[in-house]
Amino acid sequence: MSSYDYRLEKGLISFLNKVHKKDKKLYEAAMKKIEDITENPHHYKPLRYDLKGRRRVHIEKSFVLTFRIDEEDKKVTFLDLCHHDKVYKKR
Repeated sequence: MSSYDYRLEKGLISFLNKVHKKDKKLYEAAMKKIEDITENPHHYKPLRYDLKGRRRVHIEKSFVLTFRIDEEDKKVTFLDLCHHDKVYKKR
């Protein structure tokens, strides 16, 4: 299976830069998960309702990384990484 290209949204980049300084364990877990997702993005759970078209994966129990897959361009766009409660409240 071929790997997908990926892109990080600006807000996610900003969050990762902050986390890199404060919580290296969370940062490393997120970057590892991004690598894993680009290998097989369809393995992860699709979201429903207002978040339809996105998928998610849990990181470090309380955090959720959301992303969208573009099959035509073979690209994964990573949208957000935040606390579980905030992801589902953003609807």
